[in-house]
Amino acid sequence: MAIHTKTDRENPFWQKVVQQRWLLPLASLFLFLGVWQLLYTVLGLPPFILPSPAMVWTKFLEVLGNGMWWHNTSYTLFELALGLFFGSVIASIFGYILSKTPLLEKLFSPFLVGSQSVPVVAIAPLIIIWFGPGLFSKVLICSLTVFFPVLVNVLVGMRQVSQDLRELMDSFKASKWQILRHLEIPASLPVLLGGLRVGATLSVIGAIVGELVGSDRGLGYLINLGRGQYDTALVFVAVFSLIFLAASLYSIVLFLERRALKWQTWQEI
Repeated sequence: MAIHTKTDRENPFWQKVVQQRWLLPLASLFLFLGVWQLLYTVLGLPPFILPSPAMVWTKFLEVLGNGMWWHNTSYTLFELALGLFFGSVIASIFGYILSKTPLLEKLFSPFLVGSQSVPVVAIAPLIIIWFGPGLFSKVLICSLTVFFPVLVNVLVGMRQVSQDLRELMDSFKASKWQILRHLEIPASLPVLLGGLRVGATLSVIGAIVGELVGSDRGLGYLINLGRGQYDTALVFVAVFSLIFLAASLYSIVLFLERRALKWQTWQEI
């Protein structure tokens, strides 16, 4: 049982947490905008190099009003959702198989490590050439970006399951499916969801790299469009939209993690 002091009773802990959740992000946002506006004013750079926050906001309202923002953002979001789903599912299945067969893990580990030593931006042009600039190539690049961190977390999660519990399940004549469902998945779920959190943020990188290499839609296309027209405000709008998508996906995974692990003592990271 937690012991509360007089100060804690006068200022309950939950009130402090609520205040921090609202005030600290807002304070950091206003500080960032203030420094940005100060740099714009002091340096006196032209807008095509450094636009002011007001210019970026005006550009956002413009592309929002003519439908350009939603058209391209929804396309990138669709790529992210597909890439994150397929990358995570395939990585989870493959990771489970490798965790059960050490020989296969040793056989494929050089290829897995080698695939991560090459940046995705280096192989993205090849994927675009092989599969074309359509949706499939973007989803493939996104899935490859998500695949490795999720795979590693699946391996780690499966290995940390207690051997004593495995033997206990075997003593009750549990099938492999029952062991997976009632022991291995619940025991390794914190690590698995941690990998999914990492994959959710990396999926944005994979999607945007594919769009930057070759696409006629998406936020990467907006970045290329703004860069080609020296419309730096449009580039800022696309970059901030990507940050928003990454934060949203991360928050969704965090929410799912809370729901799935509500039986544990939750400590927000």
